[in-house]
Amino acid sequence: MKVSLIATVLNAGDRLEGFLASVSRQTRPPDEVVVVDGGSTDRTLEALREAAGITLLEEPGANVARRRNMAIAAATHDVIAVSDADRVLEPDWLGRLLEPLEAGADVSMSLHRIHAESFLQRCMACVSPPDADEVEEATPMPSGRSVAYTREAIERAGGYPEWLDIGEDVFVEHLRELGLDVRLAKDAIVDRPPRDPLGATWWRYFSHARGDAIAGMYPERHAVRLGAYSGALWAWSTRGTVRKLATIAGAASYASTPLRRVATRFEDPAERAKAMLTVPALIALVDAAKIAGYLAGLPRRRQPS
Repeated sequence: MKVSLIATVLNAGDRLEGFLASVSRQTRPPDEVVVVDGGSTDRTLEALREAAGITLLEEPGANVARRRNMAIAAATHDVIAVSDADRVLEPDWLGRLLEPLEAGADVSMSLHRIHAESFLQRCMACVSPPDADEVEEATPMPSGRSVAYTREAIERAGGYPEWLDIGEDVFVEHLRELGLDVRLAKDAIVDRPPRDPLGATWWRYFSHARGDAIAGMYPERHAVRLGAYSGALWAWSTRGTVRKLATIAGAASYASTPLRRVATRFEDPAERAKAMLTVPALIALVDAAKIAGYLAGLPRRRQPS
């Protein structure tokens, strides 16, 4: 099985070195690597030109979907693995990711994790993404930065949606809708760089939720989130003690999974207690960004052609 690894990049900075090093350490190395740059103004282009074994394309101003389609068109093999050039791939990432395809699947999807160092980053890692044991095989929501598929699957889907500036991962969901054999490779892990400060976190979730609205993705999930927060605010604003207690119980249940992660990941009791207070605040921040982003995107929703 010949495999092309494709990646997009824009001003990766120091993170590019980690990506290139992780590619070279793959126990199952890709047969070629194609990277498309969207107009970097830092040293990214210079570093890619100096790197051995990289096919580099440049398309200043192109969005991620356009760059992915360019990379796919330039790739010479019929199995395509996808990541981004600011990620770090575990040494067995590609080998693990290819296992479902070798077993007959059309698409293999896996997870990412945040490479957390600071206290705030570690708290954010408890909020998102999910752990492997929390994802159901039948309905995975993995990272679009860790997926592999056959060229036939890509062609059936029509490629990535270039009309969508962010949230192009809807392409991966579309593959499932087409009835393709989509499987989860839980052990194929990609490390994602953390985003500090909090403003960057807000913008990331806002932008992706806005993309969901434009693409018509996950309306039920966003409606439930908006309804839950609206109901909680209404219940808390009333005088009834029972309603307030019910709101607190609901909030505790809603945050139970991230708080369970805190309990297992923070060993120091004082730090764990601090994280128990920080994580709910981060959950609220992320959800507020998602609600605001989705509402901002609804007027621009793309109608089916």
